[in-house]
Amino acid sequence: MTLNIIILVLAIILIGSILLLLIYRYQKNVLETKYSLNNERLNAEYDQKMRDLELSVKDELHAKRDTMDKELFARRKRVSEEESRMESRRNKMDQRSSRLDQRSRDLKKLNLEIKQKKKQIDAKLKTQFEELQRVASMTKLEAKDELMSLVERESREDMAKMIRNIEQEAKTEGENKARKLLVMAMQRVSSDQVSEHSTTTIPIPSDDIKGRIIGRNGRNIRSFEQVAGVDVVVDGAPDSVMVASFDPIRREIARRALSKLILDGRIHPAQIEKVVSKSREDVEIIIKEEGEKAVYDAGVLGLQAQIVRLLGKLKFRTSYGQDQHSHAIETALIAGVIAAEIGADVDVSKTAGLLHDIGKAVDHEVSGTHAAIGAEICRRYGVSSIVCNAVAAHHHEVEQESVEATIVEVADAISGSRPGARRENFEQYVKRIRSLEEIANSAKGVKEAFALQAGREVRLIVSPDKVDDLEAMQIAKDVALKAEENLQYPGQIKVTVIRETRAVHYAK
Repeated sequence: MTLNIIILVLAIILIGSILLLLIYRYQKNVLETKYSLNNERLNAEYDQKMRDLELSVKDELHAKRDTMDKELFARRKRVSEEESRMESRRNKMDQRSSRLDQRSRDLKKLNLEIKQKKKQIDAKLKTQFEELQRVASMTKLEAKDELMSLVERESREDMAKMIRNIEQEAKTEGENKARKLLVMAMQRVSSDQVSEHSTTTIPIPSDDIKGRIIGRNGRNIRSFEQVAGVDVVVDGAPDSVMVASFDPIRREIARRALSKLILDGRIHPAQIEKVVSKSREDVEIIIKEEGEKAVYDAGVLGLQAQIVRLLGKLKFRTSYGQDQHSHAIETALIAGVIAAEIGADVDVSKTAGLLHDIGKAVDHEVSGTHAAIGAEICRRYGVSSIVCNAVAAHHHEVEQESVEATIVEVADAISGSRPGARRENFEQYVKRIRSLEEIANSAKGVKEAFALQAGREVRLIVSPDKVDDLEAMQIAKDVALKAEENLQYPGQIKVTVIRETRAVHYAK
């Protein structure tokens, strides 16, 4: 039973194996058939694609070959044309070279002819020159010197006439324009001039008051002089007392204090000290107010309080009798008008004009010129450098660095030279006139010199045989420059040089 089952199982397995083998072979044959068919189809497609690709490549190659053939033809054509042009150019260069060679040969020949002719001309000139020297009885150097001397004389005369004409035209035109500008500036600006002295006279009602001022054994007057820092003169006039001091502010304080003491009648050391102290405070208030007034009237803003105070002190300072407070304001206004007319900086010109004489507020306390002192004050209190230069240079103590500095100098001269603005004593006037004539007589070739019109003009008479016209003009410039450097004077000085030839003969 068991064996039968085993045999049956084995038979089933064998039959299954045979069936599997048959199925495998069948599927293999089917697959091989499909593969063969697919392979043939793929080969056919591949062959077709290869044929198509070969055809497209051939077509592309033919197209590129045609293009390259066309480009090669065009290049060959251009090369051929370029070779033709080069050949033509080479022929032209050869022709030009031939012409240049021929011209070079002609030039060499011409140079030889010129050298030969030059030798002939030199020989003839030498012969003529020797004959000319023999006839003229003069050597070459003597003739040259004579000719140069004649040309120099004629040239100097022509030059002098030309310079004189040009200077006259420029002077006339410049004077007309400057006169219009300055007259307009002076018309637009006007101020009163107040003259002060170095002494102040105070009237007294009676000799009894004079005695009180002196006090017992001079006690009151000594106390007053010590506290106020002034000198009191009681013997100058019977009905007045004179206060003298080099410091105008001290003199003003003393004048106010003494006037109050005279009105009060109580004069003793304690009262004197009290009244002088109160007068000093009053004057300080006046100084501040006058400084602010000067700044306001001149239209200058931004100045420090110390500078404003110094401007107020100018109220009590005079120069040649001219009130420096009013002079500073007037100079600022004139400078502003001139600057506006010529297109300069108006603010700088007005500021420099207002501050140009600020050094005079302290020049009796500090050594140096008022221009240098004023410039140092301006630098110390932060004023701009251009204003400082204008202040320092308004009397040419340093070089002027801007047009505004020149404007300040002109405005200062206008304000100081107006009629009645300034005055000087007789001794100073005589000294200035004498110095002016000495400067004029020191010039070379001057025979006589005369100062005219109160020192506003000086005339020099020169020797015509020693000084020509050109030298006469130079002498006028030199004398004017020397006067500017060595003299102090209001306004300007006209220098006139007279050169004339006089022929004199006597009938007998």
